[in-house]
Amino acid sequence: MTLPLMTRRAALMAGGALFLAGSAGALTLSRQAGDRKFVLVILRGALDGLAAVAPFGDAHYRAARGKLALAPPGEAGGVLPLAEGFGLHPDLAFLHQQWTGGELAIVPACASPYRERSHFDAQDVLETGAAEVFGASDGWLGRALTALPPELKREAVAISGSLPLVLRGSASATSWAPSLAPSASEDTLSRLMDLYAGDSLLGPALASAIETNAIASASGMDGMDGKGRRNGPGAYKGLAEAAARLLSAEGGPAAAVLSFDGWDTHANQGAANGQLALRLAGLDAAMRALRDGLGAHWSKTVVAVVTEFGRTVAENGTGGTDHGTGSAAFLLGGAVSGGKFGGDWPGLAPKALFEGRDLAPATDIRSVFMAVLQDHWGLDRDTLSRTVFPDGTGVRPISGLIRT
Repeated sequence: MTLPLMTRRAALMAGGALFLAGSAGALTLSRQAGDRKFVLVILRGALDGLAAVAPFGDAHYRAARGKLALAPPGEAGGVLPLAEGFGLHPDLAFLHQQWTGGELAIVPACASPYRERSHFDAQDVLETGAAEVFGASDGWLGRALTALPPELKREAVAISGSLPLVLRGSASATSWAPSLAPSASEDTLSRLMDLYAGDSLLGPALASAIETNAIASASGMDGMDGKGRRNGPGAYKGLAEAAARLLSAEGGPAAAVLSFDGWDTHANQGAANGQLALRLAGLDAAMRALRDGLGAHWSKTVVAVVTEFGRTVAENGTGGTDHGTGSAAFLLGGAVSGGKFGGDWPGLAPKALFEGRDLAPATDIRSVFMAVLQDHWGLDRDTLSRTVFPDGTGVRPISGLIRT
């Protein structure tokens, strides 16, 4: 059951640090959850996948990209070599280590079913898992959590001030964000618990909020400054550290959702250096922090890094790129069977471009999500195609990306 909008967004502050955007079941912090963690990172604003994963070996790459083309491996500002003529941006050194260590897989030309170029609509489709805009009112990850058998009930947390669409639904999910407000006293919290004790929705929600905040406080997360830590690429690392602490805490949730903003590079994008390079460096540092923070949990973790759509192949008139279609997705973690590519590569020949301007979407991003949910969490194909992605009956999970 999907709750009314105002109910889903109702917030309770506990200890001055938690913003709760709940659903019908409050977060009990994974008392029954298994130890297989999943982290979804959404790069909002549209990542230029050809900058992050450069096909320098494609015969059309340098002419198509112009000044945005990266140098080959070994040259100044050159890409970090992968395989098959691909290389990572030079500021993705940690991701490259994960590739060489067999814990990073890349899908180089993927997209959701959406083919227009509106951020709002594209993020709607990405998060609902539907085939069209407003095709669902809840999120695919929320539906996946609900579809798991009771003995493997999993809860999720979003490191943000509100619950993202991808987690909305009847599953147990909450959100956490640092706050500058003073912490509530134990007496105040006790009075609130008494006040809402008889409320079937707000009572459990408040208890969940207090429990999540206790984990955050115990690990020092409520001391985050709340100024520069939540905006721009410098914020990514702190958000990843927060996710790692919650996921690795005793009784912590099994899934987390992170949103990294700032990927809309219409002007002065840069190549080996520049604003996009700074964002990629921030992403790289965040993924390293997530790995370090998860510790032993990393071996059973899958992290999916995705975006709503890609950007144009060619540079525009202001040194940037416009909204496009195909982009790149990353799967990393100790549970990933890495050092390989998934999906297909359409190439950059003029006739291969989508509408003559974009990297063609050769792989449906839902096939990546399906692979994680099937091989990491054990959801069967029928559940994936009927419940989690009801518009995706023709989509199949990419095999071989997850260690089973």
